[in-house]
Amino acid sequence: MVSRVQNTKQPIVTRFAPSPTGYLHIGGARTALFNWLLARGSGGKFLLRIEDTDRERSSEDATRAIIDGLTWLGLDWDGDPVSQFANARRHAEVVESLLENGRAFRCYMTEAETAAERQLAFSEGRALRSPWRDRDAAEAPHEHPFTVRFRAGDEDVVISDAVQGEVRWKGKEFDDLVLLRSDGSPTYNLAVVADDHDMGVTHIVRGDDHLVNAARQAQIYDALGWDRPVFAHIPLIHGPDGKKLSKRHGALGVEAYRDMGYLPEGLRNYLLRLGWASGDTEFFTDEEAKSAFSLEGLNKAPGRLDFDKMASVNAHHMKLADDQRLVELVLPWCAKLVDGLDTEDPVIRARLAAAMPVLKTRASTLEALAAQAYFLIRPTPITLEGKAAKPMKGDAPAILERFKTDLDALSDWSADAIHGALELFVEREEIGFGKIGAPLRAALTGGAPAPDLSLVIEWLGREAVSRRIEDQIKSAL
Repeated sequence: MVSRVQNTKQPIVTRFAPSPTGYLHIGGARTALFNWLLARGSGGKFLLRIEDTDRERSSEDATRAIIDGLTWLGLDWDGDPVSQFANARRHAEVVESLLENGRAFRCYMTEAETAAERQLAFSEGRALRSPWRDRDAAEAPHEHPFTVRFRAGDEDVVISDAVQGEVRWKGKEFDDLVLLRSDGSPTYNLAVVADDHDMGVTHIVRGDDHLVNAARQAQIYDALGWDRPVFAHIPLIHGPDGKKLSKRHGALGVEAYRDMGYLPEGLRNYLLRLGWASGDTEFFTDEEAKSAFSLEGLNKAPGRLDFDKMASVNAHHMKLADDQRLVELVLPWCAKLVDGLDTEDPVIRARLAAAMPVLKTRASTLEALAAQAYFLIRPTPITLEGKAAKPMKGDAPAILERFKTDLDALSDWSADAIHGALELFVEREEIGFGKIGAPLRAALTGGAPAPDLSLVIEWLGREAVSRRIEDQIKSAL
């Protein structure tokens, strides 16, 4: 039996099934995204299962980190998260059915006997096959602990993978897999098959490090007479150097990218194109991605993490983001730049809201956006030092004072009117624009990045502009 053929006309049920042993890795986030898009694009369901059967390594903190990461990334799931550990009784029932149909057996080998048998199998170039697979259970030692093993077959195991194509293994390569440990707890492959079947999962998209697990799971599906899901095993993400992604490549958890100032939609778009393609299209909204995504577009070659590309994609989504939303998102970043900043100050909020349509086109992350907005929130009076102080030399203070008189007389405090006032001042003074532009920019921004001076003056407002110019004139005396 091979995997069912993908039928995009039927609702698809996918799942993301992380182990709660750490944060939501960037590779896991991409896997979750692909499953989410596949389900949502078909009008199906995206389910979340926490594979917490390893009680020693699983933790509530890790579970929360995974859920928080998915929530921030915007990948909503249907229903409540499923705990694999809570399904232990059901797993035992599935094993019992395998015992009844002869596809599983009780194995009474001790740990020492198992190790010896494994060594013998290795020396003979074969998989471990337990001597208890063909022995009468009546011969079992009285009250001796046992495991339950899957009775591996000798026939080839073949899966039809949506990414890898047809993959074939020799049956002799597979051990008699332990299904239940001696304490009655289920092993990974048994629990996964039972849970995926019971949850109605139709498609499994996961890393190609699970490919051999697919072979083991396919055997269990067949032994139970259950339809296999569609398997799609995607190459893992590699670092910029082409090697398997590891801590040496930098931030790996989703929360790290959030803390670097990326937008969730920017990261979603970047991860979408990291191993999947739809023609030459680079940028996608969620609706466009749901409509376009298919297993056929998945690549066999590993995607390489590229931080420059990530920033570029995020910059695109920064430009599209709602201005007021960006104000709320950037304020905590602004507070990192200015100690004691009152993020509820209506004046600061109004400045940011007015400037946001322009500032967001100049930044690739929220951190960069805060840097662009610094001139709006920086403490005053501004102390000019080094290169920033040079424009205030010579007759600059006197020129500033004369221009301030023109500004004070303006009734229309708009960028257009301010621009007109600057042009008239330069013409009347018979000076180059730099003679007023450089000291004015220094006085208003302190040398911080800022757009056109007319806009800067409009956004800061009459009172703040007047005060900042006066501060620099007084400092020059």
